Amino acid sequence: MSSKTQDKRITLAWTGASGAPYGLRLLECLLAADYQVYLLISSAARVVLATEHGLKLSAGPDAAKKTLIEHLDCDASKLEVCGKEDWFSPVASGSAAPKQMVVCPCSAGTLASVAHGMSDNLLERAADVVLKERGQLLLVVRETPFSTLHLENMLKLSKMGVTIMPAAPGFYHQPESIDDLVDFMAARILDHLGVEQGLVPRWGYDHRQ
Repeated sequence: MSSKTQDKRITLAWTGASGAPYGLRLLECLLAADYQVYLLISSAARVVLATEHGLKLSAGPDAAKKTLIEHLDCDASKLEVCGKEDWFSPVASGSAAPKQMVVCPCSAGTLASVAHGMSDNLLERAADVVLKERGQLLLVVRETPFSTLHLENMLKLSKMGVTIMPAAPGFYHQPESIDDLVDFMAARILDHLGVEQGLVPRWGYDHRQ
């Protein structure tokens, strides 16, 4: 596998936190950028996605992939939906896993599991792999408020090099719709991943000639 191909692979995980539209928009942008995406979806994430976005996914990885491909009208070869106990998936091993992973949205439970090295399912294992391989892990933690325990877990992970990005969009780009707010968060995540994006201009550039 060439380094160029390696650089275009990423693990994306959706958990049962509020913010499903962020995760769906991020998936759409990564696929549009020609990334190979390994998608991990928790049972609770499917419930939240149906509630917040009206998109219902099957518990079966193949059926879920088919629904997402049809919904996003994207290249099927660029998306792999992994089962929660698919231990033979590339994301389960440090010798094959992508070096970048985003959990968006990230529940407080997932935050705690990652902070304490739990590997009870593929999502937790994938995050553990990225940490031990010194890769890039971004956690888009769910909406306010945070307890002291949540903050302690975030601090612990931040000290390990994990990027903590609470689902808190800015307003300086003068959003006019919910989609604008979703795009803001997706853009900030893409910026941190080093993925070119045209969703939201970077600060100052839209005012320069």
